[in-house]
Amino acid sequence: MKKISYLLSLVLVLIIIVAGCSNSTAKETNKEGSEKTSYDGLTVKLGVQGSGGLFGKAREEKWFEEEFEKLGVKVEWIEFQSGPPMTEAMASNRLDFAGLGNMPIIAAQAANIKFKVIAQTLEGKNNVAIIAKKDSMLKSLEDLKGKKVAVVKGSNAFNFLYRGLEEAKIKASEIEIIELQPDEAQSAFDSGGVDAWATWDPYITINTLTDKAKVLTDGEALGVLSPSFTIVREEFADNYPELVTLYLKVVKKALSWEEENYDEALEHYAAANKVPVEVIKGTLDRSKMISIPVSDEIIAEQQKTADFQYSIKTIRNKVDVKQVFDNQYINEASK
Repeated sequence: MKKISYLLSLVLVLIIIVAGCSNSTAKETNKEGSEKTSYDGLTVKLGVQGSGGLFGKAREEKWFEEEFEKLGVKVEWIEFQSGPPMTEAMASNRLDFAGLGNMPIIAAQAANIKFKVIAQTLEGKNNVAIIAKKDSMLKSLEDLKGKKVAVVKGSNAFNFLYRGLEEAKIKASEIEIIELQPDEAQSAFDSGGVDAWATWDPYITINTLTDKAKVLTDGEALGVLSPSFTIVREEFADNYPELVTLYLKVVKKALSWEEENYDEALEHYAAANKVPVEVIKGTLDRSKMISIPVSDEIIAEQQKTADFQYSIKTIRNKVDVKQVFDNQYINEASK
C-alpha cells in the first residue's frame, strides 16, 4: 500500500514539474512579446470575378504574392462568374477572400455561412441595371410584362430586378425570369433569346457603349443601391487577423497605382479584356472600385434589402446584417 502511495506521489510530482515547465516556457515567450503565428503550409485563396481589371493587374505584378510570401504564405487565385458560387466555396473552406455584391452576402448570412464584411468596394448607384436591346420597343420597367428577363439567381442584379418590379407594381409571375450566368446571359441577349437582362458592370457598359443595348433603369434612377463588398471567411479572420489587414493594404496599393496611372490603367484593362478604351472608361465611370469602411447608412440599406428578400421568401431566415460587418481591418489598413 505504501508502495502504491509512493508511486502516486511520484506521478503527482512529475505532473507538477511538467506543468511548471510549460508555464515557464509560456512566460519566456510572453517576455519576448506575443507568440509568433505559424504560417507553415498556409495558402490564402483569393476569389475574383473575371480575369481583368484591377485584380488582373495585381495578379500580373504579383503584388499579393510579394507581400504574403514575405511571411511564407502562398497565394492561390480562383475565378468566378458571379457572387453566389463564391459564398458556396467559402462555406466549404475553399475560399478565404471574395469581392461580391449585396444580395449574395445576404443569402450567405441567411444560410449561416460564416464570414465577415471587411470593406465596401462599390458605391452602388450605377453598377447594376436592367438593359434591353438598343432597337427594342421596351422603354420602362412597366413594359417588361410578358417578357423574358435574364438574371443570375441570388446576385445583386437579382435583388435589383425584384426591387424594380415591386416599384413598377409588376408581379414576378407576370414576366418570365430566365436564370443564367453572365456568359450564358450575354449569348441569350445577343441572339434575342431574352428581351432584357438584369446585370452589372462591365456588362452594362460593354453592351451600351457598343450600341447593343440601352438602360431601362439603374440604381440611381430607381433609388435602389447595390453596393459591393469585400468579405473574408470568418475562421480565417479569427486565426489570421493580421493577414486580413495585409490583404486590404495590398488592395490599397493597387488602387493607388490605378489613381496615379489612370491613362495607363485604362489602356491596360482594355488590352486585357480585348475591348475599346472607351468601354473601360465607361465602366470605371459607372462602377469605380473603392475600399472604405462600411457606413451606418450602407448597413441600413443592406438591412432594407435583407428585409425585402425575406418578405418575398427568397431567403428563409430573417437576418440582422450588422452581425457580419467588421470595420476593424480596413481601419487598421488605412493607418
